[in-house]
Amino acid sequence: MRLFSKKNKAQYAAVQTAQSGSYTAHPFSVLNRQTAFAEREMYRALREAVPIIDAAINKIVRLVGEFELSSADPECEKVLRDFSENVKVGATAFGLKNFVWTYLEDLLTFGEAVGEMIPYADAKGVYALYNANVEDIELKEGDSPLEVKVFKKSVGENIELPFQQLLSVTLLSPEAGSLQGTPILRGLPFVSSILLKILGSIGKNFDRIGNIRYAVTYKPSEGDIANPQERAKAIAAEWSKAMRDKSGVYDFVCVGDVGIKVIGADNQELECDIPIKHILEQIVSKLSIPPFLLGLSWSSTERMSSVQADILTSELEYFRSVLTPVIKRICSMHLRLMGILSPFEVNWSNISLMDEVELANARKINAEAMCLEKELEAKN
Repeated sequence: MRLFSKKNKAQYAAVQTAQSGSYTAHPFSVLNRQTAFAEREMYRALREAVPIIDAAINKIVRLVGEFELSSADPECEKVLRDFSENVKVGATAFGLKNFVWTYLEDLLTFGEAVGEMIPYADAKGVYALYNANVEDIELKEGDSPLEVKVFKKSVGENIELPFQQLLSVTLLSPEAGSLQGTPILRGLPFVSSILLKILGSIGKNFDRIGNIRYAVTYKPSEGDIANPQERAKAIAAEWSKAMRDKSGVYDFVCVGDVGIKVIGADNQELECDIPIKHILEQIVSKLSIPPFLLGLSWSSTERMSSVQADILTSELEYFRSVLTPVIKRICSMHLRLMGILSPFEVNWSNISLMDEVELANARKINAEAMCLEKELEAKN
């Protein structure tokens, strides 16, 4: 039984390039972007300006872990494994995992991610996967609130992409009745701006300390018959000559009441450790990453670290539940194009060795409980 008619094959065969690729009409295409562009650009700049935020997102992507595709049908499982390892991703990468990692990074940063499946010319399987730039994409409701359509931004009216069934759209914690996801960076720009102000001030203070400025004050006395302006110019010239001399010690000699002070030396330096720690606590709590994973050596007990690890595990499980439908959609499309209808499963690896130990202890306790129950039943 043929799953696709020649007409449908012709439609898929027409898709040779990524239909969701960017469209640039002139060098200043940024002027064509909508208001959402500013927010996305802000989140991108936020990751660049605050390294701890960028490190946290990268660690979440890595900690989500890897997955394997399994099926009761040996032929289906072989096809899935080959597809998972060798599918082309973008221009340089290969493997379904690379696509999923980039997909998750966009999802965490912008709250939404769009991926595209590019089939072979003969429509016998998925040839490549493409992570669309969310800045070039607009999401709109379809014929009903339960349907979403992807449009490519263009000059004038946006263009509806023709092959919607080849697209995968995911929103992170969307608001009710909205097609806009919630980035995990939501709420961080304000506290991050304060952190950047503090760090910028620290940089300026150290710049003053390393390259100090002097205030030279000349006070002419009552019996001084020399022209004060000429005397001041002479003092300024000699002082500048002394500052420019790099060969060694240079003596500065002058006559009269001359005072020399370092500008800003008598100012009290503000305490910054406590405010920075408070801001970092806000950032870490929003990202749900234990501080020790980010190199923050805050005092904590072993029990507290265990609780933080459990919270992180629950967050990672949530992200896995968001990614699993995307993986199934892509693999199902590949199998259907090849004429395979066998079911399959997505099996995620355990998040850490600690999970392995906890599972082993749980199995041990359950086994001991079963042995005790059997002994009690035998005695009765």
